[in-house]
Amino acid sequence: MPVYMVERNFAEQIEENRQAADEINLINADENVKWIVSFLSVDRKKTFCLYEAPNAEAIRAAARRAGIPADVIIEVGEEIVPTGAISPLQTTRYN
Repeated sequence: MPVYMVERNFAEQIEENRQAADEINLINADENVKWIVSFLSVDRKKTFCLYEAPNAEAIRAAARRAGIPADVIIEVGEEIVPTGAISPLQTTRYN
């Protein structure tokens, strides 16, 4: 399944919330979207998230239902490591 990087910008700082995460995961499952991992900015107002999804619209639909932004969605397929080597994206490290 394709992998996407999603940039989200929030007005308020994000706080840890297991219940909200569970709700988002249920919505994602309904839309055939899998949240892999998110990276949080130092000010806690921006995230960069990796998702598996059939297409970008499925991610947009899940975000609308969850009431969260999906400001930029980019399909990614490869990764570059510090040696300069390019290889297929390895999402299994987050399982």
